[in-house]
Amino acid sequence: MKKLVILTGAGMSAESGISTFRDSNGLWNNYPVEQVATPEGFAQNPQLVLDFYNFRRRELLKTEPNEGHKGLAALEKYFEVHIITQNVDNLHERAGSSHVIHLHGELLKSCSVNNKNISFDIPTYDPDINLGDKAPDGGQLRPFIVWFGESVPKIEEAIPYVELSDIFVVIGTSLNVYPAAGLLYYVKKDTPIFLIDPKEVSACRHDIKFIKKGASEGVKILTERLKL
Repeated sequence: MKKLVILTGAGMSAESGISTFRDSNGLWNNYPVEQVATPEGFAQNPQLVLDFYNFRRRELLKTEPNEGHKGLAALEKYFEVHIITQNVDNLHERAGSSHVIHLHGELLKSCSVNNKNISFDIPTYDPDINLGDKAPDGGQLRPFIVWFGESVPKIEEAIPYVELSDIFVVIGTSLNVYPAAGLLYYVKKDTPIFLIDPKEVSACRHDIKFIKKGASEGVKILTERLKL
C-alpha cells in the first residue's frame, strides 16, 4: 500500500468546535501566549495555566470528530496512513485513525514538572489537574503539552514517515509554527503534496496542489482525487 502522510493543524478540528488560536476570535486574543503556554507563565501563575487547560479539556470532552477526521480514518482502507498532528485533542483517534503522532502533546495526559518524558492518562470522569496533584516522582502535575520555548521531541519520530511518504497532505495549518512547518522540506521532490485550507497559506514549496475548502469538504475532495 502507498504511504499517505498527513500533517494536521487547528483548522482540522475547528469544525468540531475546538477553538483555534490564531484566527480573529482565537484563544490568543483572550489569553496571551506568555501567560498560558510557556514554562515561565506556569512558574509565575500555575493556577491560571491549570484553569486554562482544565477548561480546554472539558471543552474537548463535549466535542465529536467531524467528517474530516472520519474521512482520514476511512482512507486506511486504501493507504498506509500516518497522521502527524499539531493538535492536542484526541479526535483523530476517536474517529478511528490508527497511527497518530502528536507533535505538541496531548490534552488528556499529564506529566511531572520534573520529567516531561513520562505521561499519565487523565481520567475523563475527573479531567482537572489541580495544584497539589503530584506525579509518582513527587513533582506537581502539569499538562502534557509542548509549550513555546520547549523542545518538540516527537519531530524526530515524524521525519522518517515524511521522508518515505508517497503522498503528503497538509490540512488546516498556517505553516507558521516550526518545527512542524519544516516537515515540508523532508518531502521527496516528486511526491505529490496537497494542502487543504479555505484561507491562503504561504508555503515553502511551489509544487503544492491546493484545495481551498474546510477540513470536511476538503478531505472528501481529496479522497475522490486519491482514489482515481
